[in-house]
Amino acid sequence: MVYFIFGLAALVTILAAIELSNYADALSEKTSLGGLLIGTLLLGGATSLPEVTTSLSSVYLSNPDIAVGNMLGSNLFNLFILASFDLILRKQRVYRAAEGGHLYTAGLGLGMACMMVMAFERKSEVVFWGIGLDSILIAFVYGTGMIAISKLSKAGQMQELNGETESQQRVEEKRISIKRTLIGFLLAAIAIMGAGTLLSISGDRIAEISGLGSTFIGSFLMAATTSLPEAVAVLVALKLRNVNLAIGSILGSNIFNMLILILSDAVYRDGAIIAHVSASHEVTAAAICIMSLFLMYSVVRGNRPSQGMYVLPSIFIVLTYFATTYYLFNG
Repeated sequence: MVYFIFGLAALVTILAAIELSNYADALSEKTSLGGLLIGTLLLGGATSLPEVTTSLSSVYLSNPDIAVGNMLGSNLFNLFILASFDLILRKQRVYRAAEGGHLYTAGLGLGMACMMVMAFERKSEVVFWGIGLDSILIAFVYGTGMIAISKLSKAGQMQELNGETESQQRVEEKRISIKRTLIGFLLAAIAIMGAGTLLSISGDRIAEISGLGSTFIGSFLMAATTSLPEAVAVLVALKLRNVNLAIGSILGSNIFNMLILILSDAVYRDGAIIAHVSASHEVTAAAICIMSLFLMYSVVRGNRPSQGMYVLPSIFIVLTYFATTYYLFNG
């Protein structure tokens, strides 16, 4: 029965993610924000809702390893998703149409992942208001980084909008259309959040039944399942030829997932959550750093390399993902 509930929750997550991606694409067209900002802020955050509910529910179930492993594993799986689609669609060269602004988001994610590696290394027990110091520092970096990314993106959009005018009737029609799209977006996000709760409860039970352990279940099975919205979002966005929405949703989800750490830490009552989880999570965080560097290189170099050289970074990302998963399974 638990496997049926797990599968049903995963199905609901996929269907809701399809609607979420369609609404996000519509918002990127109807507003002046564009695919980069909509993907990073809205779609990236909304597709991370299963990770939020799963991690928080896991803390309530006294299983912090699933909470932290789900968050880190989801970031690992998200980068694997993007690399996989890049390999599948290698003739289209997905990164060719990517805006340079994605480098800021990827760089922020890289910096936060490196902070996670250092946090796991020192296992600090220092807490403020019941929250670990490392979690607070990561949340601070997230906040300042998102403010900077938002300002940079808006500056670019203002240059594109300079000199454009619209009639009052057209503006009113667009406002109504945006309102309806936002309502649909929110309903799909709520459906994803509910499915994420079911995933966490059933996943915790599967960890007990299978005997595979909370670290592997959290970093692989739960992470892959709660990352289904990101996978569907990327697929739908690429089918809609909105590359920046696809990349933005993955990178936005990754940095938002890091913020889940402070939420889990706030709920965890036995001190700093990082100090009370398996040391193997450090390997996952380090793998995220490596994969992020390959991704940033892919965005920077654009369309210059040959077909054979073009796919190398994505191949390395895929190999890093499987090597990390193998280590966690056997660890």
